[in-house]
Amino acid sequence: MSSVAEALSSLKTLGSVAQLRADAARGVAPASRPRVNTHIHLPPNFSAFSSVRQAIDLAVQQDVRVVGVTNYYDYSVYEDFARLAGQHRVFPLFGLEIIALIDELVKGGVKINDPGNPGRIYTCGKGITRFSPMSPRARESVDIIRRNDSERMRIMTRKLEAVFAERGVATGLTESAIIDRVVSRFGCPRERVYLQERHICQAFQERFFELVPPAEREGRLQGILGVPSKAQGDPVKVQNEIRAHLVRAGKPAFVEERFLSFSQAYELILEMGGIPCYPTLADGTSPICPYEDPIGELVDRIKSNNIHCAEFIPIRNTPAVLARYVRAMRQAGLVVTAGTEHNTLDLLPIEPTCVGGTPVPEDVKEIFWEGACVVAAHQFLSLNGEVGFVDAQGVPNAQYKSAEERIAAFRALGAAVIERYFRNVA
Repeated sequence: MSSVAEALSSLKTLGSVAQLRADAARGVAPASRPRVNTHIHLPPNFSAFSSVRQAIDLAVQQDVRVVGVTNYYDYSVYEDFARLAGQHRVFPLFGLEIIALIDELVKGGVKINDPGNPGRIYTCGKGITRFSPMSPRARESVDIIRRNDSERMRIMTRKLEAVFAERGVATGLTESAIIDRVVSRFGCPRERVYLQERHICQAFQERFFELVPPAEREGRLQGILGVPSKAQGDPVKVQNEIRAHLVRAGKPAFVEERFLSFSQAYELILEMGGIPCYPTLADGTSPICPYEDPIGELVDRIKSNNIHCAEFIPIRNTPAVLARYVRAMRQAGLVVTAGTEHNTLDLLPIEPTCVGGTPVPEDVKEIFWEGACVVAAHQFLSLNGEVGFVDAQGVPNAQYKSAEERIAAFRALGAAVIERYFRNVA
């Protein structure tokens, strides 16, 4: 049995659904509210972590005991995550992230939760349980995403190499060579690697530093970028400048992306057993994207897409704006979660904080804990063949009379599930 199957089996067999519901009715829960993070990216996705073990070790050191992984397009690494989480008493939540398009908003120039691209929407799935094996329909959609993304990265690498060579620094980099670098860095199987823009920009920065002596880098980089570099030799800043001046839309190495439609992305999340979730940017950009402002209209838009969960990456947000959005969403009957992404090289604390490391308000932390419990309960019920927080069409579980009753029941069940897991793996 694979380690993912073992992990899912251990989550499924914590006890019968009846037993865990009885625990929930008695108020069984962790003695104190655990720290939670429902959204990190693990290598070989571009990540701050050098390995899955580092991510789990840091979570344990910082006493973050509920952690959700939300990778793009390959889920093989979930095996390592599930196994190490079990060994270190960290409750695993499984998720995914998809970039999609809403055509009418593309045509209307409406920015959703991507400040640079009208009509482009980031969408997450929470509590997925059918990633190993996938259904045929899910496999078809994931394969389309992988083919489109891989072809884009292949063309982008060729274009970027041509720019560097034309401007005096031939790197010799190819898609295969960049994959080799990722495999070497993370010690992962080659078939797990699906390149992202950041992988490519990192490889070109590294190769540039290998070929050009430090004293010559500033001048040579200006020749390549076409503008003076402000990075002052900092590798990560150089990577960001390569993205900004060579890879983004309108730049010489830009390659247009091909996405699933929003309806296809939504269907994929449900095919994998998840809860569709809207990642909210809010004041993570200025001005706030029109789709997300004002908050009342954003809630209406989320619900009109049959989405009943939202997520924040609070390090983007000020405490006041975060609190305003989270409280309004929760009052409107949405479940709300929070994570850190860790999808840059900045090794942030595992527990989410606001801009500048400012603490998340306590009542908002409580809402995020509630959201993690709902996802945990959804995972548990789905693994046991029952309807989770939403059904196979994304409709909220019809056993409950209201959103408040549903959320309260799933919060209680999720807390009981997490506590039983902690006792079983202690």
